[in-house]
Amino acid sequence: MTPLLEARGVVKHFPVRGGLFGGPRKVVRAVEDVSFVIEPGATLGLVGESGCGKTTTAKLVLLLERPTAGEIRFDGESLATLDAEGLRRYRHSVQAVFQDPYASLNPRMRVDSIIAEPLVTNERLAAVELGERLRKVLDLVGLPARAAKLFPHEFSGGQRQRIAIARALTLSPRLIVLDEPVSALDVSIRAQILNLLRDLQRELGLAYLFIAHDLAAVAHMSHVIAVMYLGRVVETGAARIVATQPRHPYTKALFAAALPSHPDDSRDDVVLAGDVPSPLDPPSGCRFHTRCPQVMPRCSTDEPKLATVDGREVACHLYDSAEIARAAAPRG
Repeated sequence: MTPLLEARGVVKHFPVRGGLFGGPRKVVRAVEDVSFVIEPGATLGLVGESGCGKTTTAKLVLLLERPTAGEIRFDGESLATLDAEGLRRYRHSVQAVFQDPYASLNPRMRVDSIIAEPLVTNERLAAVELGERLRKVLDLVGLPARAAKLFPHEFSGGQRQRIAIARALTLSPRLIVLDEPVSALDVSIRAQILNLLRDLQRELGLAYLFIAHDLAAVAHMSHVIAVMYLGRVVETGAARIVATQPRHPYTKALFAAALPSHPDDSRDDVVLAGDVPSPLDPPSGCRFHTRCPQVMPRCSTDEPKLATVDGREVACHLYDSAEIARAAAPRG
């Protein structure tokens, strides 16, 4: 089966000015050699600390940014080769729901105008057909028909996010990019929105790129999880395996803090020290070596590549074949 969306060795660099008096130009290495696939009807969860490149990756998928190198393919076609009609179809097929439902909705527009805006811009529909489409998407997200004539300020945060989801559904997309879709909501409302998104996925066959700091939400929502650190993917695999049996020291630290293990389970907790280095000057070798509790001499010079370990891919020298053999050798 052809993946719905596939990223191959994607790189995104942002040039920046070299200081107040015009020093040498520098480059923010926001995304470095990132590859992943999203299958039809499935969810890829993208996790990592702030500044790791998650949102830049989302912007690349949404064509809000163009990659410096690498390729993104949709239904087997490279986005770089799409003509005007192909780009129009792609933008129909890929929509987004953003973090803040208070900022993402125009306060001067009624709900029917907000939801209909993508349709009015992209399709020519008769008034009757437009009204029917509006009623359908409002029903899908659990809002009454009368909500169409109200303004965003007349709704709660959770209801506003339902409006944003309805707007994303109007063009019948196949993939929705969810960029922190519940982080601005009250804890009591988050589960409702996440369950709504799962119900819509089952009913409509949607695929999601789910970006969040809430690792419990990512584990709940995702089929596959990719963990990013300083622009690179360091571990990727089936969500249940990555969340419960992480292998990369960074993944272990993230999930140990977010998803405490059962008292009877054996799991090595890892505490992260220090801050994420600047993407302007990332460390050589493994980018995580400056914070890793299991750092080895080669980590500061040799960059680890993703390799298959216990049913997932991990970029860590701990799992190099030579290192595994050395660790297993008897001491004496």
